[in-house]
Amino acid sequence: MGMFKTREPRKFRHISIYTDERRDKLAKLIEDTKREKGELPPKEYDASKVNFKGKFSEFTPRTQRFTEGGRGMVKWPVALIICILLIWFTRWLMTGDFSF
Repeated sequence: MGMFKTREPRKFRHISIYTDERRDKLAKLIEDTKREKGELPPKEYDASKVNFKGKFSEFTPRTQRFTEGGRGMVKWPVALIICILLIWFTRWLMTGDFSF
């Protein structure tokens, strides 16, 4: 009767594909409290992009001027006026008439 034997279904195995933010926050909180108590050595300096973001522009004069927005930026009213003038100019080229 081995031919008609039904197989037992596979056991459920949950493998997390995505990160569990709650678990990560909890682990970080536990690690921080252990560091405060002195059970773990102090954390080494983290040299990630987050720590360096915006630091370069603080020390060079050219990037300071660019971040202040002094030159090179066309504001939207100027762009609107330029668009209206271009439309008027193309209409003048097509028809030869200056009036609207």
